[in-house]
Amino acid sequence: MNKRIKDKIQDITIYLKQLSKIKSKTFNEYEKDFKTKAACERYFEKIAEATFDLAILVIKEKNLQIPEQDYEAFNILENEKIINIDLANKLRNMKGMRNIIAHQYGDVDDKIMYATISKGLSRDVKTFLKLVNKIN
Repeated sequence: MNKRIKDKIQDITIYLKQLSKIKSKTFNEYEKDFKTKAACERYFEKIAEATFDLAILVIKEKNLQIPEQDYEAFNILENEKIINIDLANKLRNMKGMRNIIAHQYGDVDDKIMYATISKGLSRDVKTFLKLVNKIN
């Protein structure tokens, strides 16, 4: 496995640990604390961006077709059987949510964000990291 991939995996792992330390225990706490919400959204953004960067590094490492659009990176990994369709869909959705936050396309739904950072995000990203570790 090349150093850039290892470094990116380490970055993502650190971001996930840091997010787990700052997220609220309940939705009510989360919804009322604008500082925690802002910090969680920022960590979500960092995790999503780093996960996408890792996908691109894997694509380059495997000499696969470089995506023309960001969302296509996960399609390529799915087509190459590196990830399954379910995980590809979750990672594409994560990238889409990241774009909403980063580019302020609209309001972030607090319920969706809290549910994502409380359950799915860590599970899905860790699954992706395990699959990347297996192929390298």
